[in-house]
Parts: sequence; C-alpha cells; structure tokens
Amino acid sequence: MIQLTDQPIDSTSLLAQAHSPDAGAIVLFLGTTRRLTNGRETRTLFYDAYEEMARKELANLEAEARERWALTECTIVHRLGEVPLGESSVAIVAASAHRRAAFEAGQWLIDALKERVPIWKQEHWADGTTDWVHPTPVANQEASNDN
Repeated sequence: MIQLTDQPIDSTSLLAQAHSPDAGAIVLFLGTTRRLTNGRETRTLFYDAYEEMARKELANLEAEARERWALTECTIVHRLGEVPLGESSVAIVAASAHRRAAFEAGQWLIDALKERVPIWKQEHWADGTTDWVHPTPVANQEASNDN
C-alpha cells in the first residue's frame, strides 16, 4: 500500500494492517520532525510533491521491494504539507516471515524513497528563515540530514 496524505500518520493502524499469521517480523520506520538540524532549531517542516509522479514512483518502490524480498506487507506513507515537531513525515512498514527480509526491505525503501520520489522538504527555522533541503547521496545521509 502506498499513500500521500496531508493528515497525521497513524502508525498504530499501519502496524495493525501488517499483522498476519505469516509475518514473523514487522519493521516500522518513522521519519519525524526533529528540533535541531546541524545546530539550527527547526520550527516546522513543509513537504511538497509532484503528486502524480510521486504516487507512481512509490508504487514502483513497493513492487520492487515485493520482488526483492518475500514480504507479507509493504506500506509506504508520506505526509505532505506542514509537519510539526515530533510528528511523522514518512512511515515505512515491511513485514515478512523472517526479520532479515523485513529490516533489509525497510532500509532499502527509505533510502530509495529519498533518492527517487519527487517529494521536497522545506525547513522552517525558529529564526523565521526557510530553506529547501535537497536530497543527499545515501552514503552521506548519516553524517548530514538523514530524516
């Protein structure tokens, strides 16, 4: 399942949908709005997308993940619009019979989403300024802005 929404992401509901007698592992990743980014205080985030293309690419990611791993569930939800501090902007759920597939699929999905899906993030800083954040290569995300 893929979804773009302007509403808060309900992770409890997503986990409930992933439960299955065939799933021995369910991995949930939530990307949330944090207070500090590279020493600057964030007030809120704003996400925009080329929605038609984003939906198509999210569906491609889901299909590719299902081909690469034996998943019982694969869910990708991304929020658009304003996302206040502490709230989730993205949720990935990967469920499978075994934990390795669920973890690998979840990691791959968030990394591929950041690289391939036309969704853009704008930081709204506490000092009143704003900056559009451009994706960085996956290898550099840990050291910079990984959310």
